[in-house]
Amino acid sequence: MGELPEVLELVLGNQIYIAKEGLHPALRNRLLRLAAFQNPEFYKAQAMRLSTYGKPRVIACAEDHPHHIGLPRGCLDDVCATLTDLRIRIAMRDERHAGRPLQVRFEGELRPEQETAAEALLAHDTGVLAATTAFGKTVVAAWLIARRSVNTLVLVHRRQLLDQWIERLSTFLGVPAKAIGRIGGGRSRPNGQIDVAIIQSLVREGVVDDRVGEYGHVIIDECHHLSAPGFEQVARQVKARYVLGLSATVARKDGHHPIIFMQCGPVRHRVDAKTQAARRPFDHFVIVQPTAFQPTREAVPDKRVEFQSLYQQLIDDERRSRRICEDVTESVRGGRSPLVLTERNDHLERLEQGLAPSIPHLVALRAGMGRKQRQAIADRLAAIPPEEGRVILATGKYVGEGFDDPRLDTLFLTLPVSWRGTVAQYAGRLHRLYDGKREVRIYDYADLHVPMLARMFDRRCRCYEAIGYTVRLPASAILGWPADVPLPSDPLWKRDYSGSVKRLVRDGVDFPLASLFLHAARTVPSEAEGADRARSASEAFLYRRLETLPETKGRFRLNVPLPIAFDLNLDWLKDRPQEVRLFRLTGSVTRNIIVHDPLVRMSRHRGTFPQPSGGPVQEHRAGGEA
Repeated sequence: MGELPEVLELVLGNQIYIAKEGLHPALRNRLLRLAAFQNPEFYKAQAMRLSTYGKPRVIACAEDHPHHIGLPRGCLDDVCATLTDLRIRIAMRDERHAGRPLQVRFEGELRPEQETAAEALLAHDTGVLAATTAFGKTVVAAWLIARRSVNTLVLVHRRQLLDQWIERLSTFLGVPAKAIGRIGGGRSRPNGQIDVAIIQSLVREGVVDDRVGEYGHVIIDECHHLSAPGFEQVARQVKARYVLGLSATVARKDGHHPIIFMQCGPVRHRVDAKTQAARRPFDHFVIVQPTAFQPTREAVPDKRVEFQSLYQQLIDDERRSRRICEDVTESVRGGRSPLVLTERNDHLERLEQGLAPSIPHLVALRAGMGRKQRQAIADRLAAIPPEEGRVILATGKYVGEGFDDPRLDTLFLTLPVSWRGTVAQYAGRLHRLYDGKREVRIYDYADLHVPMLARMFDRRCRCYEAIGYTVRLPASAILGWPADVPLPSDPLWKRDYSGSVKRLVRDGVDFPLASLFLHAARTVPSEAEGADRARSASEAFLYRRLETLPETKGRFRLNVPLPIAFDLNLDWLKDRPQEVRLFRLTGSVTRNIIVHDPLVRMSRHRGTFPQPSGGPVQEHRAGGEA
């Protein structure tokens, strides 16, 4: 790398500034690479043989100034680690804005998991809180505002979120709502103490408002949007000593999430979705509703065009929409409070027409609604008595972020999505605590006759399980499996036996074989004893009967491995990691079976043949007691 400086000065402000003078080109390039990453969108388009025009191969977030290079301040830890590895001493000059004193007091109480998150964030000047919806990220942020006690700017990207932040900060900091400044939504009344701003209002024609640099503490809500160029421009001008990012989904579908960490710092605390789900006082279920949808148009080579065509055909399917409306109506009659989500406004209108005759309190939320319209709807929802049924019908873009209604306990996902961040955001609408809420449900309409939509359903199922939901999968959700033989929904069972189910479906399975398979695959608790270890009522009856006979009492155990080994030469097992269980037999184990797998036919030699699990089984002949 050539001759390196003994000391390198870092100027920490809105960026990390490093003077070019005396900086070796190789070292400069190495530092610049810390603020760059490969663009997944470029390689995705290239793999699909689509145009890569306008998609850079590498996304660089550093800036090249006449006399300095500027790196995002979130790269500070990486810069320091790199210089330390090269044995270069660091001279740090801190020019961040310390902020003006702020006199507020936190008037709430943190839950134990919120205290853990708050303390982890307080230990660092910058960082991201990655926590599930309904964790209470706003409450944690209010606590940090009170502890850091410097003037604060909260950045949001929607008017709805701006109103919510003002309401929450007023509640938890004891500050009148009118005393909290706002920028955006048709108003510009900052007070320089606690301000909430719509981030789009701070940049005009590429020029960022200078007021962004006048705060000592900046909080960026839904910080996963920072990869948008306009949002990133604003974040680059933040000079505050403290920067906090909040998000439920820090991973982005386009792979641009490194920008979040470059501007806000690394994730300082992450809340596990499954752990959080287990702490909630209600159960989480997904009810899979397989549909009979069949596309009426031919597939096209361009998958994006095909997907949009499928969406339109799903919207136009009257039978599918009618079934959704019937399920929603039945849910309301059962005392539940559903949220019906779609991705298209025209689909929303169709569902609204189908639900209106049977649902007296039907509220439709659409994009583009003004503040007065939203307030009127909020007042209308608040006026509906708890004992009366109601349905909220909305587009996912409208309620995906920032929509709060604790009464919601049921979600109808009417059009397919697959990105885990979207699934988590939608499911999070149900997770607010509410008196009497004991179970939340997601109704997933799975269009399994279309390969593309079936793959999207498989990805959704993985997302559901990752956030703590139990998927109730009817047999009709697996093409080829007998509908009268329901499959267990236990995740461990599915992990162990999903491959076997697929092989049975591939080879052809009928009702008796499916029933026999479930009988053999039933998990027996290790602590169970006696008849409790039976896999079926007939096994339990037979065991109890044998226990009543003097000559057989105590001589049988149900569904346990027999730890009996043969006195044989097992040298052929030395290099095999698989576990092989050997049993004492009466009579003989023969190989007079029909083996269709070519691998098995080729591998059957010297009395051994492989099993689907990978473990070899050896043929033996032995005698003795049963």
